[in-house]
Amino acid sequence: MIQSKLGRFAAPGTLLFALSIGCQTLAAATIYVGTCGTPNQPTIQKAVTASVAGGTVLICPGTYPEQVTITKNLTVTGVQSGNADSVVITSPATGVVSNTTDLYSTTSPVAAQVLVQNAASVTLSNITVDGSGNGIAGCAPDLRGIYYQNASGTITSVVTRNQVLAAGLTGCQAGQGIFVQSGYSKGTAVVNIQGNSVHTFQKNGITADGPGAIATVLNNYISGQGSTTGAAENGVQISDGAGGSVVGNVVIDEIWAPDTSSDTGDAAAGILIYASENILIQGNTVGSTQFGIVTVSDAGSGTVRNPLGLGDHTTILANQVLNTLIFDAVDVCSNNNTVEGNVIFNATESGIHLDSTCGTTGNSNTVTLNTVTEACAGILVGPGTKSNVVAVGNVFHDVVNQTFASNACPATPAAATAALTIAPINRTGTGSARPSPVQ
Repeated sequence: MIQSKLGRFAAPGTLLFALSIGCQTLAAATIYVGTCGTPNQPTIQKAVTASVAGGTVLICPGTYPEQVTITKNLTVTGVQSGNADSVVITSPATGVVSNTTDLYSTTSPVAAQVLVQNAASVTLSNITVDGSGNGIAGCAPDLRGIYYQNASGTITSVVTRNQVLAAGLTGCQAGQGIFVQSGYSKGTAVVNIQGNSVHTFQKNGITADGPGAIATVLNNYISGQGSTTGAAENGVQISDGAGGSVVGNVVIDEIWAPDTSSDTGDAAAGILIYASENILIQGNTVGSTQFGIVTVSDAGSGTVRNPLGLGDHTTILANQVLNTLIFDAVDVCSNNNTVEGNVIFNATESGIHLDSTCGTTGNSNTVTLNTVTEACAGILVGPGTKSNVVAVGNVFHDVVNQTFASNACPATPAAATAALTIAPINRTGTGSARPSPVQ
């Protein structure tokens, strides 16, 4: 075979050269970025482009001012060199630019710092994605640190930070840390998001959106900006028919500063399940938020997978919810949920709210073995709700009312009983909330 390829009378050096070329081809399955290994490329994008599908890109410590698009199966990881171990993808000197559109609204541009599209297995690890200096001059495009679009894989030991627009644009519903989306027209996105630090985002920390998306959100640290007058933040959002689980995370500091108890439309939430069903929320610590853990049904956000826009059948199990400002530690504005074994401290309104303001909601929930310390109501039961099991093993300390039949505590202004409209991700411009399904 070699003779037939090289020719009958090939020179001896020719064969050696051919084998060397073959070895180089195999070695190129791993490509370095920077000078800590060979073969190498000067930028992450050039290394990604040069890689074979299924290959590995190893990034040497340093700062890389670029946007990266990945459309093949790859492992992309930062590596240690000497005593250095920091790999930072930051904004190009000219700022980030739109490189795709949102699947929910294809007229809405997105500027993703790392864009993963139409690939079945992409692993990102040990890198920081920093949105500082992004240069975006308006509410569009939407800045996203890492965006898996109709793509699957794993995100682990990653930092996303500073996905925030300029000072005059803080009311824009833009600025996401990690965003997984699929299924509005085609595709799937199954992503394991584990052991990451997501902080200083403008709108959402981690989002899974659309009926083809499934996210496992496990053991992450997610921190909002604290009190802000810009967009109402959400630490984790699973929405519009997406599936998955939220387990073992620390979620803190989602606070929209202008909000009051008489204005329910702009509140920030730690964990928000919005028109998605069968989600597991277990073992998280949620603190210093305006809502702690929320499930919401929205008939206006139907999808093929979830045509009624339901937020039902969520299991909220063994979480700690601390220091909930203005509203409820756990609010189930949907049906057939299980709220069990949670420990709640210092909820301004209620520890657990069976909320009847999202249509025909607040029904057939099981609320057992929870401990609520310091709240206006231990369990707040919306008027007209039915078939709830709330009397098994719940323990209350220092609450004004153990149970109270209303959608608001007695001391809360009557306006607070208006329909719950938490502010999910927004693709329509400025303002802190909109009535449409995914914001």
